[in-house]
Amino acid sequence: MFEALSEKLTAAMAKVRGQARLTEQNIAAALLDARTALLEADVNVKVVRAFLGSVQERVLGTDIPGGLTAGQFFIKTVSDELAEMMGGAHRGLNLDGAIPAVVMLVGLQGSGKTSTAGKLAKFLKDQGKRPYLVPADVYRPAAIEQLQTLARTLDVACHPTRPAERPVEIARAAVSAGRAAGADVVLIDTAGRLHIDDALMLELEQMRKAVSPREVLFVADGLTGQDAVNTAQAFHARIGVTGHVLTKMDGDARGGAALSIRAVTQVPIKFITVGEKLDNLERFHPERVAERILGMGDLVSLIEKAQGAYDEQQALELQRKMGRNEFSLQDFLDQIRAMRAMGPMKDLMAMIPGMGAAAKSPALDERQFVRMEAMICSMTPRERDNHNLITLSRQKRIARGSGTRPSDVVRLLKQFGQMRKMLKKMTGLGDPRKAMQMAQGMLAGPSPGLPRR
Repeated sequence: MFEALSEKLTAAMAKVRGQARLTEQNIAAALLDARTALLEADVNVKVVRAFLGSVQERVLGTDIPGGLTAGQFFIKTVSDELAEMMGGAHRGLNLDGAIPAVVMLVGLQGSGKTSTAGKLAKFLKDQGKRPYLVPADVYRPAAIEQLQTLARTLDVACHPTRPAERPVEIARAAVSAGRAAGADVVLIDTAGRLHIDDALMLELEQMRKAVSPREVLFVADGLTGQDAVNTAQAFHARIGVTGHVLTKMDGDARGGAALSIRAVTQVPIKFITVGEKLDNLERFHPERVAERILGMGDLVSLIEKAQGAYDEQQALELQRKMGRNEFSLQDFLDQIRAMRAMGPMKDLMAMIPGMGAAAKSPALDERQFVRMEAMICSMTPRERDNHNLITLSRQKRIARGSGTRPSDVVRLLKQFGQMRKMLKKMTGLGDPRKAMQMAQGMLAGPSPGLPRR
């Protein structure tokens, strides 16, 4: 996310990083490069101009706080202003008031509204809510079936929409049906178009008036840059948008939409999607995103991902096994899978301060974890429970079964032994989650694991 922008802004900040003091000359040089980076990322030109003016005013008109160098103060100021540009702080969904709370998802066709509705339903269900999905797009072929399929996958209620019905009437009837079903949030997936037209806007205006939604979320394709911002403005002017969801932010998004859309519309970004899976929806935290863009990491988000990869019962069971020195290769396999479920390794490492360059290193090979899984899966259940059973002949058999070499199996067993010893020492910390994070950290850390091929 924002890789190209992050690289260029980090290079711009390097011009003042080691400076003993800030001058108009070195500030101007850094801001000129920052301006180029932001414009290349398709950030709105007025937003760029306001951002650079705010940074310059703050660094030239403020004494450097004690404990910070001139360069650190400049980078902190840029980070703060980037966060402010994107909204300052996270703004969650407003679901207060009468039940059920209605949430409308609006946007152009192809922006990802239907899949976002499913992801929001999962997010709300995980929060203890009872979502009710409403397919109100009767124009796009299979749109109704798509949302119904997502509802079955999530095991949440879905309105029985018929294609012949009018969208406004669907929405009105769905709110009543959701209330009768005991739902506390009704998520309405509305129709889109390839471009804005008056018929679409009129339909959405009528729907908004009919169901009085608590939230109207504009779903924007994060790859479209300024086009997304211009469309968001048009929707906000006609319908009154209360929040944005940026999709496809795991791709080659340049960052223009994320950095511009809130500043232009004054409406906060509430969520981003970072993949196709139903759990690939993240709260949008401007301050964390700003720090990641500047290569400062995002440990809070990393910890949240780690905690979401396992539950308390799993952590307690791991702690019990460590205390009895029973941590097995099967447990090792579970840790590999839990870590891979958190996302691509390069993205996880980018969240660790100072590891941005390592995250881009060609030596970081995601395939090593696939090979680890293959080797452990080629072992018998007894071998996974007791690694001491794996003799030389068994190593050869495991290598043949996993498409690796016996030396790879030896290396895996050695890495496993090192982890086992380290985790044994963790039993005195009293926090089972720390043990799991240590296990995952050792996998992602400096140990090279298996050689690249």
